[in-house]
Amino acid sequence: MHHPTSIIHQNARLADDVEVGAYSVIGENVEIGPGTVIGPHVVISGHTRIGRNNRIFQFCSLGEIPQDKKYANEPTRLEIGDHNTIREFCTFNLGTAQDTGITRLGNHNWIMAYVHLAHDCQVGDHTIFANNSQLAGHVEVGDYAILGGFTVVHQFVRIGAHIITGMGTILLQDVPPYVLASGNPCAPHGINSEGLKRRGFSSSAIMAIKRAYKTLYKSGMSLDDAKAAIRTQHIEHAELLPLVEFLDASQRGIIR
Repeated sequence: MHHPTSIIHQNARLADDVEVGAYSVIGENVEIGPGTVIGPHVVISGHTRIGRNNRIFQFCSLGEIPQDKKYANEPTRLEIGDHNTIREFCTFNLGTAQDTGITRLGNHNWIMAYVHLAHDCQVGDHTIFANNSQLAGHVEVGDYAILGGFTVVHQFVRIGAHIITGMGTILLQDVPPYVLASGNPCAPHGINSEGLKRRGFSSSAIMAIKRAYKTLYKSGMSLDDAKAAIRTQHIEHAELLPLVEFLDASQRGIIR
């Protein structure tokens, strides 16, 4: 299952059926779960754990030290879950001691070519990152988020669940759940109603989310007043809870 030109450290822990392609290098502190396929010319280093049934294509660099001058060789980590597709030339870095120390990618994610996950990023499940999406350090991305090609995200930005960004979007502030966003500077353009339908949201739930969006972006209310109104709407519509919690936790402010 391991190409004879691959280099696998004797202390690396690979499940018996892991495939490793030609000229790939697997470091000492790497753990890879069953069913995972590593393509040719991949480098996996650092304290990196990769789960089950992932497919990692050629020329990826996973678990290298963060691009952070403060990094001082602390034993920080990269954790990748199960059933992810990671296409060519992706770079995922370790975490830093200034944060949780872990960069994390969840399960069932579709990561296209040239994507960068910087130190301490936290990415959920079922996301899609189109080609050249770039995350700076400490970024959080919710479940089912879709980032269009060449989306660039500033450090510490939070991206809510079920959002979509357009191609070439520059994100300098948080994007609330369910929102369509694009541009430079980024602006909101409605909600991801089609995606919500595909994921089983009811018509009434989608209508409630549309109403909350209008409250937040179309009513002319201040942000504080809009947040208070959405909290009231949440009493009858539980699907607004992620939006309420996201708005309350935002530190950088939201796109407006």
